[in-house]
This record gives sequence, C-alpha cells and structure tokens, in this order.
Amino acid sequence: MPSSYQAPSRKDKQQTRTSSQSSATNTTSTTATVKKVIAGKQGDVFSISPSNSLHEAVVMLREKGIGALIVKGDDGKLAGILSERDIVRRLADTPGQTLGQKVEDIMTKSVQTCEPDDALISVLQRMTNGRFRHMPVVEGEAVVGMVTIGDVVNFRLKELEYESLQLKQLIVG
Repeated sequence: MPSSYQAPSRKDKQQTRTSSQSSATNTTSTTATVKKVIAGKQGDVFSISPSNSLHEAVVMLREKGIGALIVKGDDGKLAGILSERDIVRRLADTPGQTLGQKVEDIMTKSVQTCEPDDALISVLQRMTNGRFRHMPVVEGEAVVGMVTIGDVVNFRLKELEYESLQLKQLIVG
C-alpha cells in the first residue's frame, strides 16, 4: 500500500538552497581596462610641438579627423594637450589673430593622464567630472595612446551587446 505524502516538518533536515543567479555570477571577473580599449584602436597617436602654429595644428586635426593632439616637448615627453575646444575658445578671444599663435600659448598644460592598467570606469568618471573628452595614456614617461570618451562608450556598448547575446543563448538553450 503506498504511503501518503507528508509535508516536511521542522525536525527534517534543512536542505541547502542553491540559486542560479547571484551577484557573483552576473558580473564579470575581469575588469575592463584602458589597455583593452587602446588594443582595439587603430592608428597612431598624433602629436605636435609647442612651437608649431595653431594653423598647423588645425590642419593636422582636420587631416587626421581627430579632436585633440598630444603636445610633446623637445625631449619627447608630454608637455600638454591641444583640443578643438582650446582652439575655439581662443578664436572667440582673439578673432582674426588666432591661427598665427603658437600651440604652447593655448594648450592645456596640466594634463590628466591614465595608465594602461587603469580601470575604464575610473577613467570615465575622471573625464566626466573634469568635463574633457581626451586623455593621454602614459606608461612610465612615454605616451602610448589616447583614449576618448567615445572609445570608452563604444567599448562598453560592445561589452553589453556580447552580454545580451550570452543571456539570449542561455535562455534559448
């Protein structure tokens, strides 16, 4: 004769609970770094000398299709950064007299930099808080790249797309 079902009582052993989802399983164990972003970028890091004219800088920005130039001193070390924003501000201050001026006269001299192993999220926060879009990547004293806010956003979008695809595959089987 079959026995009837009895609900578990307090005396019964508690079974350990398992869960398929947790904060540990839903987050990646590797941190996205600046190194991953610059590895996926093509092209060189474009630089200019502080003694070059703004006209030369503007031509280079246009030809290369970029928004900022690294400014390197005679010793090859980072001396500053020159962005489109720097040039536009000077154009407003000195209309008709700007393009003959030197890069060193308007470049940003106190440049915030990052290193290849820096976490992308911290770089993005620094860029947002500082209200700038370009950050040189330095290793030791050498400039090894330039990361832009667009690079960081694009990298993150690709990561999210990949994560979404993985979730869909998990659901479908």
